[in-house]
Amino acid sequence: MSIPLTSVPRVAGPAGAAAERVSELQARIHGMQRDRFASGGRQLPGSLGRLLPEGALRTGVVYTIENSTSLVMAVLGAAAADGGWSAVVGVPDFGAEAATGFGIDLERLVLVPDPGDQWLAVTAALVDVLPLVVVHPQRPVGDTEAARLGARLRQTGCTLIVAGSWSQSEADLRVTGTRWDGLGSGHGYLSGRELTVSVTGRNGSGRRRSERVRLPDLPAAEPAPGPLMPAAPLRADLPRHPATG
Repeated sequence: MSIPLTSVPRVAGPAGAAAERVSELQARIHGMQRDRFASGGRQLPGSLGRLLPEGALRTGVVYTIENSTSLVMAVLGAAAADGGWSAVVGVPDFGAEAATGFGIDLERLVLVPDPGDQWLAVTAALVDVLPLVVVHPQRPVGDTEAARLGARLRQTGCTLIVAGSWSQSEADLRVTGTRWDGLGSGHGYLSGRELTVSVTGRNGSGRRRSERVRLPDLPAAEPAPGPLMPAAPLRADLPRHPATG
């Protein structure tokens, strides 16, 4: 099952107490740690692999997925498919049922749904001991903070997926459209989705390109919301609808 880290404070306290909580968090996770990803990164299967150079998540770097929890879950599930540990920080609506549908092993998932003002310290503690961490920033992060955490990632070999914006990233993924499968003439059951994903290279450089990504089938007997519609821009409220982003 997933492990909610309730010892993480919801609001910032005295510096000594906060440091003690972070140290406690690190000690707990050290006992769960599995071998890190291979130094070259982790291959992503199928259409997910086309999103990134050489089809792999590199170690020691940051990727951003700005507006789709579903895409976050799909990448997380594929990257940790061999049983590696992962963590999700600051996404209170990260649904267990939806995560399981994307192949995420809840027995090896650390959830910190509401770290409050300590979200960056908690993230830094987790990247020290786990190979894959997802975080939804609770505030904008400056270049200095991003560079400091980036140096830590390079030292530990962790891959950080930011569900939002980040000033220094290996690639930025943004969903620009979605198409639902399994609908008849205004009725039926959803059987899958195809996302149109816009990809920009390192730190916003390079030509922006688009790829289509097939997501796993939806749970059985999920009612269709309406007629099949062409691809359309998605809302950017990532934490609000984790199963439908």
